[in-house]
Order: sequence, then structure tokens, then C-alpha cells
Amino acid sequence: MSTVQEIQAAILHLPPKEREQLRLWLDNTEEETPEMLAAIDEGLRSLREKGVIPLEKVRQNVARWATKSA
Repeated sequence: MSTVQEIQAAILHLPPKEREQLRLWLDNTEEETPEMLAAIDEGLRSLREKGVIPLEKVRQNVARWATKSA
């Protein structure tokens, strides 16, 4: 069993409150890369210029969008 698998198995045995604490800790330790910040800025710009996409359209297209090459 790999270390990642061992960690995943251990996480599954944590009480919900401790899982949430772990989730928050992981979120706070993730570094924001310049690419990530640029993508956020681009998303905010797009939102201002193009508006939002209805949820039903997202559901219909998410698989195609997720595999689309940049």
C-alpha cells in the first residue's frame, strides 16, 4: 500500500469535525501560484464582460469543457 493510500484510509476513519479541520488546513497550506492568480483574474474579467452561464448549460457542457485543450 502506498503512503497516499495509507493517508486516505486514515482520513476515512477521522470524525467529521477532524476531517473538516484537515480540509481547512490543506486549503490554507496551498500556495497561490502566479498561474492560479492569473486564472482567477481572467475568470473575474470574464464574469464582468460575459456574465454567468445558466446551471443547466453547465451540466450539459461540463464534460466537454473539462477535456478541452487550452
